[in-house]
Order: sequence, then C-alpha cells, then structure tokens
Amino acid sequence: MVSIFDTHAHYDSRQYDGDMDEVLNRIHGIGNEENTEGIIKVGRIINTGADTESSVKSVKIAEKYDFILAAVGVHPDSAGELIYSEDRKEEKEVCLNNREAIKKMCENPNVVAIGEIGLDYHWNVWPKDIQKEAFKLQWELALEKNLPVVIHSREAAEDTLNMIRSFYEKNDHKPLRADMHCYSYSLEHAQEYLKMGLMFGIGGVVTFKNARKLVEVVDMLPLDRILLETDAPYMAPDPFRGKRNDSGKLSLVAEKIAAIKGVSAERVYEQTWENAVRFFAL
Repeated sequence: MVSIFDTHAHYDSRQYDGDMDEVLNRIHGIGNEENTEGIIKVGRIINTGADTESSVKSVKIAEKYDFILAAVGVHPDSAGELIYSEDRKEEKEVCLNNREAIKKMCENPNVVAIGEIGLDYHWNVWPKDIQKEAFKLQWELALEKNLPVVIHSREAAEDTLNMIRSFYEKNDHKPLRADMHCYSYSLEHAQEYLKMGLMFGIGGVVTFKNARKLVEVVDMLPLDRILLETDAPYMAPDPFRGKRNDSGKLSLVAEKIAAIKGVSAERVYEQTWENAVRFFAL
C-alpha cells in the first residue's frame, strides 16, 4: 500500500460539518483512489488555519487524529484580526489577544508550521499595508518559534516576491523555511523562489486543462522541492473539478506530476513524503 502526505487541507471547513470523521477515517483507512501503483492511503495531513478560530479548530483536529498535524495562522483576508491602526484603536486589545492566542498555540506539539499567511489582492478585504504587516508579524513569530511558514499569495506577485526577498536578506541569504502554497505565478518567479530555498505546494490545479503555466513550473522544479497538497475542500482535481475535495483525491495530482516529470507515481509519493517530513521537521 502506497502512503501519501497532504501538506495543506482545511477539514475544519463547514463543508465537512456533517461527515468529517467519516471522510478522515475512510481516506486514512484504505484511501479512496486507485492507480497503477495500487491503493493509496493518506498517511499524513496538515490541517491549516486561516484565522484565529480555524487555527484553534485545526489544533483540536490534530489532537483527535494521530495522523493529522496543524498549521496555525491568519490568512490575509483576516489580517485585521492581528493588526490595528490609528482608526481602529478600539480594537487594539482584541488584536493583541489574537496575537497571543496564535503564539500560545505554537507551544502545542501538534503545531508544525505558521500558516497560511501572506498577501491577497483579489478581494482586498484589508488594505495592503495591513496585510503586509500581518505577514511580517507572523513570519517573525515563525522565526521565534523555529517553525516553517506556509504562504498564501493571490494577485500579489511582485509584493510577495519583494517581501520574501527582504526576509531572505535578513536571513543572511540562507535558505528560507517557506512553502509557496498553491503556486500560481510565473516560471521566472518560481526560479527566484528556488534560489531562496522555498518549497512549492502543488495541488489539483495542475490537472486542469488550462494549467499550462503551472505545468511548465512543475517541469522545471526539482522533485525534492515539491509538496503535495489538496487545499481541501477546495481545488479538486479533474475529473472532480468543482466538487468537494478531500485528501483521497491527491493521487490524481501525484499521477499528473509523475507524467510531467517522466517518473513513476510511486516515485512522486516517496519523494514528496520525504520532502514534507524534512520541511515540517517531523
């Protein structure tokens, strides 16, 4: 039986309110996908926080299931949970309490990363300066706690690259412990991130018919810099696109990567497992 590592999922999502236990028990038992390599078992999952509340839920899920670990952090769409400004002074205490809550969660042995954090200019829920400050604050927390970071970046390519370059320079140009979750930018930016030591989260998007740019990136990336992820319940791979995703469908992503790289799916399972163990220091 082949085992697979899903490095980014959200089983705390409302989409699993009725059957989370059933889904998790099924995919960890015998899996729910088959390929030429045999039956796929989901051996490990990182459940990733997106705000203070979901981070708390992620830790609770990790405490309940011995094959699940947690990442805690505040997504840029919730950056205001951590950052107050001159016109939000009345929320200062709430923000400080949320910062302390995230920091305290890092003491839990089931917490292995800070994430997902970063920049999102698609909806612009919070001003860019608030997002940037929340990103910086949480990256500094990760350094303090010696944890890797999981980066969310949407329609913010240049600002994300510039901020990560600044972190790289402050780190004396040593490789950064960071994962570009759901990588969606150019080949050129990917090459820059490679130089800075980053990992790349690859999920269902790589199976989409319009994923030519991402296919080029995956073809360029060394296999030892790729992490498999679902972003469940989102980003289900073809032929399940648009439906609820789960970690059992990750074999379809691995098979696509194997085809791009000209290796066996088993090789992808093995290498990405090693990559995740190394990245999360397990």
